[in-house]
Amino acid sequence: MSRVKVAVLGATGSVGQRFIQLLDNHPYFEVTHLCASENSAGKTYGDVMKSRWKISSDIPAYAKNIVITTPDPSKTSGAALAFSGLDASIAGEVESAYANAGIHIISNSKNHRMDPKVPLLSAEVNASHLEVLDSQTTKGKIITNSNCTIMGVTITLKPLFDRFGIESVMLFSMQAISGAGYPGVPSMDILGNVVPHIGGEEEKAEIEPLKCLGRVENGKIVHADFPISAHCNRVPVFDGHTVCVSVKFKQKPSREEVLSAWKNFSGEPQSLALPSAPNPAILYREEEDRPQPRLDLNTGNGMTTVVGRLRPDPILDWKYVVLSHNTIRGAAGAALLNAELLYKKNFLG
Repeated sequence: MSRVKVAVLGATGSVGQRFIQLLDNHPYFEVTHLCASENSAGKTYGDVMKSRWKISSDIPAYAKNIVITTPDPSKTSGAALAFSGLDASIAGEVESAYANAGIHIISNSKNHRMDPKVPLLSAEVNASHLEVLDSQTTKGKIITNSNCTIMGVTITLKPLFDRFGIESVMLFSMQAISGAGYPGVPSMDILGNVVPHIGGEEEKAEIEPLKCLGRVENGKIVHADFPISAHCNRVPVFDGHTVCVSVKFKQKPSREEVLSAWKNFSGEPQSLALPSAPNPAILYREEEDRPQPRLDLNTGNGMTTVVGRLRPDPILDWKYVVLSHNTIRGAAGAALLNAELLYKKNFLG
């Protein structure tokens, strides 16, 4: 198959920059359009980003001379797919316009996540949810990925949910400042501090895993049926969301059974050998003080979910710690993996 022409919406933002980095020389996709606000439109990406590029590697050469347009499907002619890193304030309307124009959308924004006809896709977890795309009436289809905080959490819960059933979950997040976008959290608020509130985050953490772990009935996604209690905190770490998770099971497994479930977990991305698929999907660290963002964040090119500190929970059954890269596995990388799955399964025509 020839490479699919794609657009990146919100190309100047932190997630947009990750999309541009990860799409460099991609075997399935060719970036032909970069879209941002009117302030950037009409200028080349290289000129706009001279002082705004915040990723350690250089701006990919392919992107520098692309002239930025506003995110309008009439201005991205020829693109069959758009990756959206748009702010939620405009994402819903713009993404719907693209779908109506026949352009598929892979969205990192929250606007369409809870639509029962839109997959909240975590490629290893719920590839079967793609069947609800037939229920969308637009020619172009909308696929979303979950909130970055619960991406790694949901991946670790999936094999446990399938094997042992889950009665309840409690989680405590320690979220990196890059999750707030650029320029993020003011330094006087976050340095030497912990902020115990992130607007709307706890609500997402309590509902989105249930949709990801749900089932399809009559063309709609029905949520999994167990409660989640979430405490979400912003901490002075640049990249990497760490989450402490406690789980009550329907059938309590042994420690060896939990570790085996994680070790043997894989999904369609691994069986299809997709370019962005991590192998392993989940890596358990035996050290008593791991995972740590400084040491483990880039495991599997930032796509592997790293777990550690599995131990008995005196109130529930088992507790453990999850680390995932919030702008790669939790955002652009997850969206790219979803797009690779669509490509390989011939959803992109």
